[in-house]
Amino acid sequence: MEIQIRKATVADAELIADLSRTTFYDAFAKDNTKENMDDFMNNVFTKDALMQEVLNNEGIFILAFDGEEAVGYARMREQNKEQILEGENAVEIARIYSTQAAIGKGVGPALMKACIDIALDMKRSVIWLGVWEKNQRAIAFYQKWGFEKFGEHIFPIGTDPQTDWLMKKALP
Repeated sequence: MEIQIRKATVADAELIADLSRTTFYDAFAKDNTKENMDDFMNNVFTKDALMQEVLNNEGIFILAFDGEEAVGYARMREQNKEQILEGENAVEIARIYSTQAAIGKGVGPALMKACIDIALDMKRSVIWLGVWEKNQRAIAFYQKWGFEKFGEHIFPIGTDPQTDWLMKKALP
């Protein structure tokens, strides 16, 4: 797999919305009830809401491609800092996902490198993210990149209040 990374534009809004919904559902459906997943997907993670994030410039979106096929994406945002990070020059990786077929083929590392490069270009000293405490594969991936746990917050999926670890990495 030869991965190309590029920043998304508003023209990519529908692609990002579809990719967001597919990758999120594929990543978490097996660990959640159908009712909770349906509630989240139909009320929070709607195609329209996701397209609006792109169209309203709510963050920086990065796409990963294998040829013409979109195989992953990341979303970074400057807002929504956790209170525990106040005073730090931080930026968040709000989402970083690859398609199921692309897991283990270098998409995650390519997206993470792009996020870190963007954070450095923005002159940020900290990059942070939230990850579900039960997603051990993702936690191990983030630890490999130098992220360390600094707190927790609740991320509701339907009626299930799930605990996310907050992880951060200091940047040079």
